[in-house]
Amino acid sequence: MPKLSAVLFCCLLLASCGEPKPRIDYSGPVAGWPEFGNTDGTRFSPLTQITPGNVAALEPAWEYHTGDYAGARDDAGQTSFSATPILDNNTLYFCSGLSRLFAVDAETGQERWVYDAEPEHEAIEWTKTCRGVALWKSREGQGVCKRRLFMGTLDGGLVSVDAQTGKACADFGESGRVDITAGLGDVRHNEVRITSVPVVYGDLVISGHMVADFSRADSPGGVIRGWDVRSGELRWAFDPVPPGTRPLPDNPDGSPNFHRGTANAWSILTVDQQRGIVYVPLGSANIDYTGGHKKDMPVDVDYYANSLVALNALSGEVLWSFQAVHHDLWDFDMSAQPSLIEVWKEGEAIPAVAQATKMGHLFLLHRETGEPLYPVEERPVPQTDVAGEYTSPTQPFPTFPPPLHPGKLEPEDAWGFTFYDKGYCRDKLATHRNEGIFTPPSERGSIHYPGMAGGSNWGGVAFDPERRWLVLNQNEVASVKTVLPKNQFPHGEIPEEFWPMEGTDFAVKFELLLSPFGVPCFEPPWGTLMAVSLDTGEKVWEVPFGTTRDMVPGLSVLPFGLNYGLPSAGGPIITASGLVFIGASLDNYLRAYDIESGEELWRGRLPAGGQAIPMTYRLAADGKQYVVIAAGGHSAMHTKLGDSLIAYALPD
Repeated sequence: MPKLSAVLFCCLLLASCGEPKPRIDYSGPVAGWPEFGNTDGTRFSPLTQITPGNVAALEPAWEYHTGDYAGARDDAGQTSFSATPILDNNTLYFCSGLSRLFAVDAETGQERWVYDAEPEHEAIEWTKTCRGVALWKSREGQGVCKRRLFMGTLDGGLVSVDAQTGKACADFGESGRVDITAGLGDVRHNEVRITSVPVVYGDLVISGHMVADFSRADSPGGVIRGWDVRSGELRWAFDPVPPGTRPLPDNPDGSPNFHRGTANAWSILTVDQQRGIVYVPLGSANIDYTGGHKKDMPVDVDYYANSLVALNALSGEVLWSFQAVHHDLWDFDMSAQPSLIEVWKEGEAIPAVAQATKMGHLFLLHRETGEPLYPVEERPVPQTDVAGEYTSPTQPFPTFPPPLHPGKLEPEDAWGFTFYDKGYCRDKLATHRNEGIFTPPSERGSIHYPGMAGGSNWGGVAFDPERRWLVLNQNEVASVKTVLPKNQFPHGEIPEEFWPMEGTDFAVKFELLLSPFGVPCFEPPWGTLMAVSLDTGEKVWEVPFGTTRDMVPGLSVLPFGLNYGLPSAGGPIITASGLVFIGASLDNYLRAYDIESGEELWRGRLPAGGQAIPMTYRLAADGKQYVVIAAGGHSAMHTKLGDSLIAYALPD
């Protein structure tokens, strides 16, 4: 072969092989992911094998299918797959929305066992969710149930499972199950369930639970409880009513009795293992969007509502509480997991807890006292004009960082593809009551911005301890809330588009603030990803997050979408190499961003929606770093449903 032809042949051969694959660096640290939010809810990993320089080479390493969605099971109904696995030794543990618990090999994805809690779920109408499981390890060595997994179920149970065999720990409660509805009095079908992760401290497993929103004022209470990890016996209970409130008489069977209508902790708790404190983010007291009925309730159910409460993990005693919303009329639950971090101030490292909120307010509190590290101002807010309702005259606003979400939409902010839809949106913003954040619901309809999904939601924040930055995704979607007295409806028949709000004098209508074309009435982005410096209180960067690729029928066949930024569910993680990994968006991708700039460096196509929080681990010094995410979609967000747990790694 002539020399020139040989050179040309070699060049063509190299070109046909594509870009050379990066060599894997095995010199970095080894680390796991032992809890839902990793250590202290920070979602930070010290791993460095996957870097900004090689992340573009990531490829699927293995994929596991749970079989728990409507495409595989006729009885599945509406599902989501929002779990973040935890790692112990070389096994990943996670749950599905149908209350099944899985153990798979962390390097191959091969199934080890499956435990089915066998809940009654066929008649459940709401989206079925399980965000994760917790692990307890005995100090007594190996044996049956010396390592126990705890999972909440969608029919009101807390189950204990042997991590080795996947069989129920029969000594826990009744045949491995504790009924969390005990002591809650009248509980209707599907009204109470555990959707988030129990936490473990010492020999206690601690959990809150979710109570159905918008249903009735006299709903079951949101008591937080600590159970013995071995026997399932109740060790303590925090009934979220004002200090000094007389406990209710025990039930006829001798079990404790708890107040009704109180705030519940449907989201994720965090434990400070060193200090023995469990941090509880509480939601609204029932009912959302109306509140006049609370004046006539036996106790002040708003006292701990919308608060971060610090409890003694051994006793359930309240150590401190901080209320982020007074007398909530907006469904501004404390939905994000508290993150235990250090904040540097005047050269001193202060133990802090960072609490993101649906309002786009980020509160930095002293971990031991609950005192704000920077001033929080009580500012006047709009007042109700609905007879029989009342509003708090002020609400708390952080000054550092200042609010991260825009506070108001003006008529001139109206946006559309044409003059027609832009004019429609301008009229909506001008005719409804629209005085910025905390505008109360009204009879003419009130603009609710941020909306009930946030701001930040349960996806929460990730913390980089080296840069002292928080990274979070945020929704920017508005809605309209209309409240009407029930006596205004002919013959008392409330239309389907109104929620009846049982136990109140009002019904409430909820609608998204959308144009006739079904898109938000203001200029995108409608969802962002940002980094916030805790040294300066400023946004380091903010970028639109999520494209329209999977939101328009037929468009998903194209390899692109409009980068408008869309609402999301799930959250980010950070690695020490300087990467942010996040799924969450309404398009089916797992993405990696450069933490320094917010530049998107890689995206991996998922088989279904990634409405979850990823995790990462590396098992051994000669092993690969894996990034794992649940890709099963979310019925309520209308993303593609599936049942995949996918691991990504660098190629050999």
